[in-house]
Amino acid sequence: PRPVAGFILRRLLHAIPLLLAVVVLNFLLIAFTPGDPITLLVGDFPAPPEYVEQMRREFGLDQPVWVQLLRYLGKVVRGDFGYSFANQRPVSTLILDRLGATLELTLTALAFASVVGIASGILAARTRGGVADTAIQGASSAGYSIPDFWLGQLLILVFAIGLGWLPSQGNNPVRGVVPGFEGFIEHLRYLILPAFALSLRYLALITRITRAAMLEVMNADFILASRARGASEWTVVVGHALRNAAAPVLTVIGYNVGFVLAGSALIEAVFAWPGIGRLLYESISKRDYPVMLAILLMVSATVVVANLVTDIVHRMIDPRIERS
Repeated sequence: PRPVAGFILRRLLHAIPLLLAVVVLNFLLIAFTPGDPITLLVGDFPAPPEYVEQMRREFGLDQPVWVQLLRYLGKVVRGDFGYSFANQRPVSTLILDRLGATLELTLTALAFASVVGIASGILAARTRGGVADTAIQGASSAGYSIPDFWLGQLLILVFAIGLGWLPSQGNNPVRGVVPGFEGFIEHLRYLILPAFALSLRYLALITRITRAAMLEVMNADFILASRARGASEWTVVVGHALRNAAAPVLTVIGYNVGFVLAGSALIEAVFAWPGIGRLLYESISKRDYPVMLAILLMVSATVVVANLVTDIVHRMIDPRIERS
């Protein structure tokens, strides 16, 4: 327990300057991006210059960039992520209101990609060179190459507009969700298309990594010895081969958690899913700097935590793995 606790503490201490650098870099990149949020807030209305300057002072945009940066860092340390220019609400409130929808979409997509990807990779490895292996490799290559936002539009055209089987926009009916099991099934109908569109790229990646790792392990001496002792195929594949091939698969799954969260922005925009990704998409178009910075910081923190959890799981699966 002590070495693991020390490892976690060291990683958390390393994460603090990393997250600080992310905050500073994101702030500077956004601050020097062309465009003025005050101009977008005022719109086409011919506002007097005095009114524009007053709004700029209220939002603190009249100060030099380094002063704005120091003020923002001070607020972040206190857990204050600022005030949304466009929505006129605290940023933390906006994010919390949409966090549930994003977690539902991203966790569903990642769970589906992990389960189906691992199963497909095992099947491809066991039928190496066969029809199933060839079909799985071809499908995974195609799935990895298709842009998720284009796939989302294609799914809407086929299953929502063409066949009329599934809804195309939102996460619930306009009239509201019916209580009980019927309402749960209706909600799932809204989740199927965006979750599949978001998961396909990662499903293909997990499939290919699982197949490669399983092929490397299946010819090992301990697999041959296990079969010679009369172990069942399930024990050989799952109990021995998959466990020893799990390290690269878990690495891919864990390290892609942050990318799934960030990649949900386009999917949520395509399917009008009311989550953080759509909020990020809207804040970029409106130059809503505080919202953009808070979401980017959240994604960065998610990547750090996911990497830490992945390394801990590695140690639990294989104690021989040494981490600094």
